[in-house]
Amino acid sequence: MFNIPSVPKPAVQGLSQDGLALLSPADLAAILPTGWARDWPALGASWEQLPPDTHLRDGGHYRRRRHSCFIQDLPGGQLVQTPHRAHWQPTDYNALHGGFERWFEPVDPAVATAPAWGSLLAGLGQLFGQVRPVPRWYIEAHQFRIDTTGGVGRPTPEGAHRDGVDFVVVMLVARRGVKGGETRVFDANGPHGLRFVMQEPLTTLLLDDARVIHETTPILPLDAAVRDGYRDTLVLTYRADGFQAP
Repeated sequence: MFNIPSVPKPAVQGLSQDGLALLSPADLAAILPTGWARDWPALGASWEQLPPDTHLRDGGHYRRRRHSCFIQDLPGGQLVQTPHRAHWQPTDYNALHGGFERWFEPVDPAVATAPAWGSLLAGLGQLFGQVRPVPRWYIEAHQFRIDTTGGVGRPTPEGAHRDGVDFVVVMLVARRGVKGGETRVFDANGPHGLRFVMQEPLTTLLLDDARVIHETTPILPLDAAVRDGYRDTLVLTYRADGFQAP
């Protein structure tokens, strides 16, 4: 039974029972080291420097991104960045962009080595380890900017999907001058679901990828005459069985 309680549950309980947890900024800060919320905003400017995504197969030019990979040994192991590698998904999980290697520019080294970045990735890895004890996580980090320069931006052009991993994190970094962008999470084995719009920066959605399907609807300019709006997110995936590869 897919159930979203009216009274929020602790993240580990929500993931274990419902397959998801929606964290407020305060909830997120509470599971990370003291001072994380103070230090994180300094990294927000890096979303202004994302290069275009040149692999969009729908002909669009609305997405910018960077991508890097990390390994975290558990429990308590150090987070280590891997040599730069391609992002790959099978077509079973991404019919639009699966089946071929996509090379993106890496996360800026000043961001990837920042304490706030490492605390976020490692802290969430520790949390997921409480739900599913594993020896290590293979983590992919994606910085996204979806903009409305062309009139419409599509956060998930592949539609409702799973990612072929253990856990998925979607964190809202910034949102300006747009409407739409409704996040939709559906039970992978039933009709139940949840719909909401992430408005406040650092609102964070945690998903058990085996149990739910997710998507985000297109964004449009809040003012039809002004097409400089955008929606910035950080998407993290955690997989125990190595990085996906051809």
